[in-house]
Amino acid sequence: MKLRGIIPPVVTPMTADQEVDLPGLRALIDLMLARGVHGIFVLGTTGEFYALDEREKQAIVADAVAHVGGRSPVYAGTGAETTREVIRLTKMAEREGAAGVSVITPYFIKPNQTELADHFRRVAESTALPVVLYNNPATCGGLSIEPETVARLAEVPNIIGIKDSSGDLQNTIEIIRQTPRDRFSVLNGRDTLILSALQNGAQGAIPASCNIAPDLCVGIYESFVKGNLDAAREFQSRLHGVRMAMSLGTGNSAVKEAMALLGRSAGPMRSPVLPFGDAQKAKLKAILEKAGLL
Repeated sequence: MKLRGIIPPVVTPMTADQEVDLPGLRALIDLMLARGVHGIFVLGTTGEFYALDEREKQAIVADAVAHVGGRSPVYAGTGAETTREVIRLTKMAEREGAAGVSVITPYFIKPNQTELADHFRRVAESTALPVVLYNNPATCGGLSIEPETVARLAEVPNIIGIKDSSGDLQNTIEIIRQTPRDRFSVLNGRDTLILSALQNGAQGAIPASCNIAPDLCVGIYESFVKGNLDAAREFQSRLHGVRMAMSLGTGNSAVKEAMALLGRSAGPMRSPVLPFGDAQKAKLKAILEKAGLL
């Protein structure tokens, strides 16, 4: 399997009482596929994986795989704080038919690089599925998978790529430089840098803002691969403010708030995250209007 393109980390729709809304998830998946994305990723950070129990995670993976029905790959986030739990979740995703798993670094403890490498190797050895590393220091207490560690892990046959959400383009480029492009994909995880990452050798992106603006995200990638840099820059420029708007709320709450403003509500975030107030909504609406989405 070769990772490429735009793979949205879809939100987990919720009902008004904060229960998982599987019909809402199916509708969101259909919308994303209709807009030309290259895969579906459930149980990511944007999908509130940290707020879901194992029963809910299994139901989401099973439902997504069944609903997609082979129209695209379905990847599942199986990150957790211990290797043992990650292996258990990864085996679940494999049983339910996921095409691969994404594993974030532990986010409470801060393992050293030797411990991180051992963690990811043991997860990879526990499954026949492709494994994608997930580097997101902002949500993991500053913990980052160093490029040298990524290079060593790229030697493991079924570790096939990394999502780098460091927001540090130099770091992304260094990972690209140290890993074999023919069998290891580097995907951007900072939506403001999709085009820059592609220009430096990344092979796609896993952008949270794709839930809000799939046409812009897909437009960046498709324009780039066709050699139309002017169009790619225009799409990236329009997406920039949308991504920056995520700082308006806790976690990825701005994603669901924006979706509601666009007429495709995915329900609330799970508590303790609260809905936006009027002032936050007004700022978000203005950003969506400037991006040409409203």
